[in-house]
Amino acid sequence: MTNTRETMAREAMVAGMFYPADAQELRRAVRSFLAAAGTVGTKIAGTEKDKTETPKALIVPHAGYIYSGPVAGSAYAQLAAHAGELSRIVLLGPSHRVPFTGLAYSAAETFLTPLGSVPVDREAFAKVRDLPQVRCYEAPFEGEHCLEVQLPFLQLSLQAFRIVPFLVGAAATEATGTEEVAQVIARLWGGEETLIVVSSDLSHYLDYAHAVATDAETTRAIEALRPEAITPTQACGHLPLGGLLREAKRHGLKAQTLDLRNSGDTAGPRDQVVGYGAYAFS
Repeated sequence: MTNTRETMAREAMVAGMFYPADAQELRRAVRSFLAAAGTVGTKIAGTEKDKTETPKALIVPHAGYIYSGPVAGSAYAQLAAHAGELSRIVLLGPSHRVPFTGLAYSAAETFLTPLGSVPVDREAFAKVRDLPQVRCYEAPFEGEHCLEVQLPFLQLSLQAFRIVPFLVGAAATEATGTEEVAQVIARLWGGEETLIVVSSDLSHYLDYAHAVATDAETTRAIEALRPEAITPTQACGHLPLGGLLREAKRHGLKAQTLDLRNSGDTAGPRDQVVGYGAYAFS
């Protein structure tokens, strides 16, 4: 993390690995994913989404863009008509590199990508800092990709916005973990200005047929708002995902599947694939 007298900025960690490091190339890639998104959503969902309704929450994948970018585009394309309405993004994803319990946030005031800086809503952390599962902890953010890969999509989908980023670690039980996340989401729920984004891939390294079946089962659980039916093997972000499902149910939201594919559909072989889903809640 870069320290200056004016601000503390968290540098881009996975530019050039998970997504292009060149700003023009990155801009072209993200825009192509967004432009292509309209060909999938209504086929999966089965109904035409009300284009005037702003999503309250999204679930999006977080692999390298060559693999999951098209699916992520299906989620972020839902924001096109609402670019000026959303000004605060509560962003949650699983810690892949550093084991810890609870939820961690960074002291950084901005997160950087090749497209520029993304400001952090530092004041929002005051609303959850008293929760025992929440702490400022920098180590999990070092080299972590699951939040960073969402930022270029947000930068090219929205206008002025701030993020409230959290990495989610382990918990004593699945139920405890999802409730701890739900408590944070509840306090930061906000109004029409707030979008909640959960970063999660689905099944990992199954053969194509088994992945399709497993991810379909996970999708049914998401649509039914049943976090207890989703295991760690079904979604790497099962805890933040489960926390969102709990709050979505409490607020009477409905889930819509926008896209469901895996790396065998996008850019990889089919003997071992990773599943990707895009879902919107309103």
